[in-house]
Amino acid sequence: QVHLVESGGGLAQPGGALRLSCVASGSIFSINGMRWHRQAPGNQRDLVASITSDLVLTYADAVKGRFTISRDDAKNTVYLQMNSLKPEDTAVYYCSMFVRRNRVTGASAYWGQGAQVTVSS
Repeated sequence: QVHLVESGGGLAQPGGALRLSCVASGSIFSINGMRWHRQAPGNQRDLVASITSDLVLTYADAVKGRFTISRDDAKNTVYLQMNSLKPEDTAVYYCSMFVRRNRVTGASAYWGQGAQVTVSS
């Protein structure tokens, strides 16, 4: 079993910054893609950023130039640095990872519990 725990959410003012962390624990052989998603009230869940095991980065247009995704494989952790926050960034942020539990098993997706990010003055 694999368990993902998120931290770092909270309240920020417009123009402020927050850093989200997501740590995976359990039986882990390797982690392929790591991703951040967000869902605002009344909206669908959207992909915010992703990073592959080869460190290929992708970002949603709405966050390009402001958010940075990174990973620390030694700690099984993915981060999302959020700068220049805007009210429209307010959402629940979810991390996901594609994890192989051992060399025999294929990769499966696992999800964090979600972290509330609120940007308001």
